[in-house]
Amino acid sequence: MPSTNILMLQTVAFGLGELKDKMVFVGGAVVVSHDRWFLDRICTHILAFEGNSSVYFFEGSYSEYEENHRKRVGGEIVPTRLKYKKLVR
Repeated sequence: MPSTNILMLQTVAFGLGELKDKMVFVGGAVVVSHDRWFLDRICTHILAFEGNSSVYFFEGSYSEYEENHRKRVGGEIVPTRLKYKKLVR
């Protein structure tokens, strides 16, 4: 039985093949993924929700966006952890 990672890679590869065959898609799609390799291959524009509730529009791949973000803000993109208040009963 193949591992979950193998199945995921096969699914992603199939999806990329389908997307590349149909690159005449006119419109938009919201893609949420942790896979940078996948994002670099399908993203042409990025709408980034950055710190302080600001929204930044970038035209290019995810790697290009990261490089642009480092130049604009400095340093790496570091996710911040939400802080929750303790529930009081």
